[in-house]
Amino acid sequence: MARDGGRLRPVDLARGHGLSTQAVRNYEEAGILPPADRTAAGYRVYTPRHAQALRAFLALAPAHGHAAATAIMRAVNAGEVEDALRRVDESHAQLLDDRRTLEAVERALTDLTRPPAGPAPPAAAGGGPDLTFIGPLARRLGLRPATLRKWERAGLVRPRRDPRTGYRVYSAADVRDARLAHQLRRGGYPLEQIAPLIERVRAAGGVEPLRNALDGWRGRLAVRGRAMLSAAAELNAYLSLPD
Repeated sequence: MARDGGRLRPVDLARGHGLSTQAVRNYEEAGILPPADRTAAGYRVYTPRHAQALRAFLALAPAHGHAAATAIMRAVNAGEVEDALRRVDESHAQLLDDRRTLEAVERALTDLTRPPAGPAPPAAAGGGPDLTFIGPLARRLGLRPATLRKWERAGLVRPRRDPRTGYRVYSAADVRDARLAHQLRRGGYPLEQIAPLIERVRAAGGVEPLRNALDGWRGRLAVRGRAMLSAAAELNAYLSLPD
């Protein structure tokens, strides 16, 4: 609590947030807190301004990440408010982009649950009805075979090779991955963003198990959005304090 007309010791700042006094000192040295005055004996003296700076940082960290929160507070304490606000904007933009990506994946998964239009591609010789070659699959998706080869190099599809002919053979899972990649590419997503999403489908064992993962992803985005609201209030309170 405040002492001597608003003067605070490191322990006064630390107690209210479950921190150690060393953590408070570390935050000051990192530029998260503004520099503290010193007593004649060399002890740090903090003020309510430092307390609000600490509240702002502890609210920013779960909303924007520790590194971004640190950069925001450093910029504010250096008088570079515009830079701090730009960093906040970048984090909000990333959240919006994550939401749009989630929505695109959900739309693509919905499309995958519908039976594909048109005749099924011819099965690979001797491989059963769930296997097909690159040409028929490309025609089914309205793509060029070169596009499927490019996606293979990017890790989006992983066809095996026929041991006798060396031709690419696509399984039902490969066709699923190609359809998902096709939907996301139509949505404007680059290959480097699509590859990890398809890897999630593979790790989940298919489309349906991934839906639970998407529900969790949606929940985390909601939590992050609420955290950003709280962080904005605390940061605004800090910016509103007189120097």
